[in-house]
Amino acid sequence: MTNGQTLRFSCKPGCINCCDQEGYVYLTEQDLKNAAKFVGMTAKAFEAKYVYRTKHLLRLRKPAKSQCHFLSSGGCSIHPVKPTQCRTFPFWPELVKSRAEWRRTGGYCPGIGHGELIQIGTALEIASEMETAYPSMYED
Repeated sequence: MTNGQTLRFSCKPGCINCCDQEGYVYLTEQDLKNAAKFVGMTAKAFEAKYVYRTKHLLRLRKPAKSQCHFLSSGGCSIHPVKPTQCRTFPFWPELVKSRAEWRRTGGYCPGIGHGELIQIGTALEIASEMETAYPSMYED
């Protein structure tokens, strides 16, 4: 997409479609600390129970029958401190920079194409948070 374009998006109350997609939830170190504090655990204990750490990334472990330990039918149980990846959806670089990917994501996200007009510059600014938070995922 190019400058001067706009996107429409409005998160729909009660919708958890984005959270229920196949994939992983990645964390920053700050995301881990925030979530741990929110659920009343130390960062070390939270990591031992919920996080898988690789050389370059942290991600939430997946429970056996869902995508996320913190996802319930009522939504995200750690919503006030949800990870950067979750907070910035759908304004991820790979979605904002590709009209086809934005439309494809709209197939499961009912908020895409509805609600406020969002300038592409604003969307790219939000998307840059992902690139900053998870640089190893966005290296060329």
